[in-house]
Amino acid sequence: MFKHTKMHTTDILTGKKKSTLSFNTNHQKNTQNNALIKDLRSNYDLYLLILPVIAFYALFCYKPMYGAIIAFKDFKPAIGIWESTWVGFKHFKRFFESIYFKRTLFNTLNISIISIIFGFPAPIILALLLNELRWKKYSSFVKTVAYFPHFISMVVICAMIKTFVNNTGLIGGLVNSFTGGKMSLINDPKYFVTILVASDIWQGVGWGSIIYMAALAGIDQQLYEAAKIDGAGKWKQLIYVTLPGIMPTIIILLILRLGNILSVGYEKILLLYNPMTYETADVILTYVYRVGILETSYSFSTAVNLFNSVVNFTFLMIVNYISKKVSSIGLV
Repeated sequence: MFKHTKMHTTDILTGKKKSTLSFNTNHQKNTQNNALIKDLRSNYDLYLLILPVIAFYALFCYKPMYGAIIAFKDFKPAIGIWESTWVGFKHFKRFFESIYFKRTLFNTLNISIISIIFGFPAPIILALLLNELRWKKYSSFVKTVAYFPHFISMVVICAMIKTFVNNTGLIGGLVNSFTGGKMSLINDPKYFVTILVASDIWQGVGWGSIIYMAALAGIDQQLYEAAKIDGAGKWKQLIYVTLPGIMPTIIILLILRLGNILSVGYEKILLLYNPMTYETADVILTYVYRVGILETSYSFSTAVNLFNSVVNFTFLMIVNYISKKVSSIGLV
């Protein structure tokens, strides 16, 4: 009798729990749906603004991804992607065995690493210097001058570079007067990387400093006041207040930059290099352009570009994992 009552009670309790759980789940879903609808109605203008961004990535980033399968096929435009013959890793093997693999990989890493070493700290330094300017008019003038090169067309930038480093140009003539050379510096393989990285820094240092300026503005000013009371000078304030305050921003941007270690700015290289400088200027993406567009080897160029993307993604995940373990700061 006791046993039967106990089972009956347990059944009743179980039924109530199930009923309550079902009610709570349905109620929670209804609440979430109502909140979403309410948010859409009240902020419809913001959602409309983000639609072009979503459409851009959907149409130009995610939709074309299916075309990556031609890296594993002998793609023929006349018969389409799906009808083309599967060849597996034939094109990857061809790239790894070609004479261009070592050269393009080394040049890409060389340019990227030099750019990170000298180019990545430049916006941080500029932001720290601009943050110390107290004369607003002068500060605004310096910011305008620093930001301006970012908005100049790449074609115009490259034309200016060629003019400056020509054998009769301002920079080229000065260097040739010391070295005794007579040719344009842009045609000399040993100067190409220096010219490329230096022009990248000049073009992007101002624009890149904006995000660090925003991070500096977010630092609590009471921390500086406390540091002054403790007797800290400008240098110690920089070390113990400013840099720790912007360190999360620095780490996130460094992770993103290292995740694009093989994606060197090939547009400028295409406009500046020539067969005389292929030795040091030819990178993976310029090789993809020559093979894919000029030689119409679509499958091979897709395989090379896919290799480039996989390496970038793998490097990004590794760097992000290390960063989270060491500093607890990461992308996810």
